Amino acid sequence: MMQAYLAAFHTYLEVERQASPHTVRNYLSDLEQFVRFASERLIQHQQSFLPLPPGEGKEEASLTPAQIDAALIRDFLSALYQHGTGHTSLARKLASLRSFLHFLQQQGHVPDNVARHVQAPKIRRPLPNVLPIDQVFALLDTTVTPPTHLARRDQAILELLYATGMRVSELVALDMQDVDLHAGTLRVQGKGRRERQVFFGQTATQALQAYLEVRPAVLQGQATAALFVNHRGGRLSTRGVQLLVKKHCQRTGLPARTSPHTMRHAFATHLLDNGADLRAIQELLGHQQLSTTQKYTHVSTDHMLQVYDRAHPRARRAQGTP
Repeated sequence: MMQAYLAAFHTYLEVERQASPHTVRNYLSDLEQFVRFASERLIQHQQSFLPLPPGEGKEEASLTPAQIDAALIRDFLSALYQHGTGHTSLARKLASLRSFLHFLQQQGHVPDNVARHVQAPKIRRPLPNVLPIDQVFALLDTTVTPPTHLARRDQAILELLYATGMRVSELVALDMQDVDLHAGTLRVQGKGRRERQVFFGQTATQALQAYLEVRPAVLQGQATAALFVNHRGGRLSTRGVQLLVKKHCQRTGLPARTSPHTMRHAFATHLLDNGADLRAIQELLGHQQLSTTQKYTHVSTDHMLQVYDRAHPRARRAQGTP
């Protein structure tokens, strides 16, 4: 029975919410896991009153939306926690259930979204991994030699990641028509298919121009609207960008955890350190909520404290330095 509701929710996510395939996949995986848990719990409850013949339990224990309550959701999350599931994953599964039950409530299948009455686990979010400016510049300088076609592509990718703060998924989705070299802008489609404009400067423009000159050779006769292509002439994947960033990080001697998203963090933090407005950074990053962008203020506060400790005479004295 629940499979029909899940199928309808799947359509709702894709058509009305326009959620990304990654979000749809995670939500449905979480919900299917919950349905399995709840159905098994229901079978155990029925068998405690009347043992069922072999093979007849699952049909009679078919879960319905009306049987989902806050206690069942808490039991589900508790069981996962006892098996080692982390707080971040638990919070996502609760968010999936809240969204699903909100959908069922809108459709009139349940009177209340009982998942709203379950408290989400508190998550201590780690601060973003941010590269200092000199390390970012060292990374950007790794691709200039040898000047191969793919090296020019890599250079343009790294420059644009740092110049715009784009997500890697946004970068690989770019088409040729999204680029305005003269204005130094890109039309980007972010999460929820929300479109925004991002900007890039002269250095990124030069790198992009150099790549576009050799892009026909990289295409190898293939026809694609994709801005960035792989060595076979097809659209470059997010995994491909992750691998090329890792390759150039190894060449530069940067930490192994450096990723395309690290460039996004560097973009936001370096802008904030140099006086950019938090609201403007929110728009450039494509964040819906300002609270998502505010994590960068903590990074910049750490930076300011380090500067203060190094520069203020009383601060140095407090640390025991002469």
